[in-house]
Amino acid sequence: MESLNTMRSYTIVRMPEAVQNVSKERIKYMIFGCGSTGYNVAEELEQENEDLIILDKDEKRVEDLRDQKYEALVRDLRDPNLMEGLPVPEVAFILANDRDANLAALKTVKTRYPATYVIARATDPVSVDLLQQEGADIVLYPQEVVARTAIHHIRKLHSSRLALRLYDMLAAWEGTLCIVTHLNPDPDSISSAMALSMIARHASRNKLNCRILYEGDIGHQENRAFINLLEIKMERLTPQILEECNYIALVDSSGPGVNNELPRSTRVNIIVDHHKNGEHPSTVADFVDIRPGVGATASIMTQYLMELDIPVNKSVATALLYGIRADTRDFKRNVTPQDLNYAAFLLPLTDSDLLDKITSPSISQETVEIIGNAIRNRRLKSGYLFSNVGYIRNRDALPQAADMLIHLEGVNTALVYGISDQNIVISARNKDIRLHLGNVMAEAFGPIGEAGGHATMAAAMIPLSYFSMVKEKEGLLDLIIDPILKRFSSIVGLDDEDKQ
Repeated sequence: MESLNTMRSYTIVRMPEAVQNVSKERIKYMIFGCGSTGYNVAEELEQENEDLIILDKDEKRVEDLRDQKYEALVRDLRDPNLMEGLPVPEVAFILANDRDANLAALKTVKTRYPATYVIARATDPVSVDLLQQEGADIVLYPQEVVARTAIHHIRKLHSSRLALRLYDMLAAWEGTLCIVTHLNPDPDSISSAMALSMIARHASRNKLNCRILYEGDIGHQENRAFINLLEIKMERLTPQILEECNYIALVDSSGPGVNNELPRSTRVNIIVDHHKNGEHPSTVADFVDIRPGVGATASIMTQYLMELDIPVNKSVATALLYGIRADTRDFKRNVTPQDLNYAAFLLPLTDSDLLDKITSPSISQETVEIIGNAIRNRRLKSGYLFSNVGYIRNRDALPQAADMLIHLEGVNTALVYGISDQNIVISARNKDIRLHLGNVMAEAFGPIGEAGGHATMAAAMIPLSYFSMVKEKEGLLDLIIDPILKRFSSIVGLDDEDKQ
């Protein structure tokens, strides 16, 4: 018998306690690696009372987790038999602070259960690509997430301060505020003007008389229905009205003379826009908020209303929601998470019946004829479609024709053009991801008119200053359109194809 002095020491190993969910065939969530990131995820899931199993190689950590009533097991993420005896997870969070361990666990899970949705943590920029290659559905790089979150909060703080500064400025004004939309205003521009008018009246306690002014035409049947059904009061901008304005605001336009007919020397007080424009206004406004990263100016105005906690009536809410929808093409173009958030805020405040009526108006006979002309006169070359619709009174029919033609087989880019009393008008659509249509249109037609837009849709307007007295407009268009379109063809490389 050994004496007390010579007695060997033994380590008593306690077997892991049985875990309730291990007997299940499937489980909602499984966390692989429970450091600080994994623990925070576990806490969030626990609050939602979701089924959860945690795997970690650290015995002490697992014991602590069990003390907190989590179902946890000691497992090495590098072990190929990691999943033996465990239920199939619907979602796997692989969150260890070890690149090789995360990669090994990802391979094991995806090999055994390809349908499991995996969210994996990257420990460095290189592992982002490695995890994606191994099949991770979402890769989180904490440093990048922190940076994005910080930028998001900074931007939110900045926009909050902008909203307050705008409100305080409007509160100090009295007289007439003229809110000018861009030329041939669309729902985004009009709804933004409505929202600014609401903010101005609220801030000034109705001391400001707000007038919404526009130039050009409102030809699109949806835009006309939009104005009529919401009973939006708009006036044509004239020099006389301009003299009556104590203050001038531009919405959906980046400065005087930029997509509007204000003289470039006009003193403007407020500019709110979401378009990136290379032209710089010759005057400096008291308040400028231009955000190219936002899908619609109506989104910016909605944010102001939210930040300022101003009650939004049904008409303004319906207008703003339709403005965001229209400018993002039903949330399919240039839409951001912020646009979706603002739309979600507006949705319960809108009049759904009015919205249905706005989006389902009758089509005018002229619009039908222009679309018919566009179809008949189309010319297709190497994926580029050109169509001359002749003389037009309703320029808003052109984008509708372009929207239709871009869906024809073999068409990547469509340009539909016509001539009015004062301008050659071009509307274009694009689905070639290699081409930024707005930039090409600006380069081709900007020097001789106004042009620009987005990657998938753009427009141009070329004045007929020297031909305004010519009566035969369609004949004039036939004479001068080829040299004008040659600019576009040269930029996109169609001329090079002709030379080959």
